[in-house]
Amino acid sequence: MPTYEYACKSCGNAWEAVQRITEDALDTCPKCNQKTAQRQLSGGSFILKGGGWYADLYSSSGASKGGGSESGGGGSSST
Repeated sequence: MPTYEYACKSCGNAWEAVQRITEDALDTCPKCNQKTAQRQLSGGSFILKGGGWYADLYSSSGASKGGGSESGGGGSSST
């Protein structure tokens, strides 16, 4: 189930709620009980898994071609 971010226009309270996609958005703030809460747009978490996809945008074949001895030398001198 996705996690949605909410913010209250009245008191400025911000919180997260785990809801089903089919559920309606919350409108009541849990702090001030006013009906001024709105769902916020957020980036969310997105992770690519599998061969060829890496979080740092470099593949294992590209890293081994370009940084062979330089990467090893820089790593050992910094520690």
